[in-house]
Amino acid sequence: MSDMKITLPGSETVTLTGQTIDKLIRVGDSDAALLYLYILKTHGQKTSSEAAVALNKSKGWVASAMAVLSRLKLVELDNDIGASGDTGVSKDLPKAVSKPLPEEPRQYTENEVKQEIMSGSDFAVVVDETQRRLGKILSPDELLRLFGIYDNLRLPPEVILQLITHCIKESSMTGDGRAPSVRYIEKAAFTWEREGIFTLEKAEEYLKALEDRRSFRGEIKKTLFIRDREFSATEKRYVDDWIDMGFEPKAIAIAYDRTVVKTGGLTWPYIDGIIKNWHNKGFHTAEQILNKDSGRNTRPASQKHGEPNSVEMERMGRLLNKIKEE
Repeated sequence: MSDMKITLPGSETVTLTGQTIDKLIRVGDSDAALLYLYILKTHGQKTSSEAAVALNKSKGWVASAMAVLSRLKLVELDNDIGASGDTGVSKDLPKAVSKPLPEEPRQYTENEVKQEIMSGSDFAVVVDETQRRLGKILSPDELLRLFGIYDNLRLPPEVILQLITHCIKESSMTGDGRAPSVRYIEKAAFTWEREGIFTLEKAEEYLKALEDRRSFRGEIKKTLFIRDREFSATEKRYVDDWIDMGFEPKAIAIAYDRTVVKTGGLTWPYIDGIIKNWHNKGFHTAEQILNKDSGRNTRPASQKHGEPNSVEMERMGRLLNKIKEE
């Protein structure tokens, strides 16, 4: 059968910036992505009713997707557009923002923040609860940073408080007993915004993933016989790469053993090379490695290719038992 030539009709081009694509991917909302493409295609000139018909969706669907796009700052609302009925959807779709957003967030004045607090908005509640949890009165600079999280990043109040709880827990694990700084919380908030964490459900998923990874790192640290210290930043990058590749701690134990035999100690580039070689071969478990990759310099002459190396398996058995006893 000959190859089929595919010709796309027309010459229309819709452009999305990398920043916009990242936002849509991280929020993980396919409805918002579909509506955004429609807005770009129609240059924001169609009504919400026309959008619902064109996309075979309800007006409520359009309203929900629009709320996500607005929160991500991917659409700019036209103040001249009136509301239609009780659906909460503007009569016309807002114009799509097709250029990258500025790198620098909007700067606020102390007076603006003070007025926001005095208005009794949700931010006032966030301030009170933040001060209670941190055990101090926030300085003017700290209030400006907190308001930036609330207004620039558009994190909902409940998500901000969940973030602060997380930061307090992270800070307590360092052992100094001090509450996290607002600057530290602000840095974490930027990460949450990039990851599209705008709901408590997303926050819970993200925090569980963090806890799972921390636990996995602990197992690997034990496997590598690292005691009484944390991984360095470089070591953590190595370990996280191995976790992302899908390796189990027992497999990393084998790589560690071979590295020590070959180099006399834990040599990170060497063990990383072994692990990447296994990854390219599709070996990620101890069983796969011992059965299919017993090592060039450790296979007895009588051992056939692909057979498990009984000597190495016995040595690895002793190593794994030692790790369990630690």
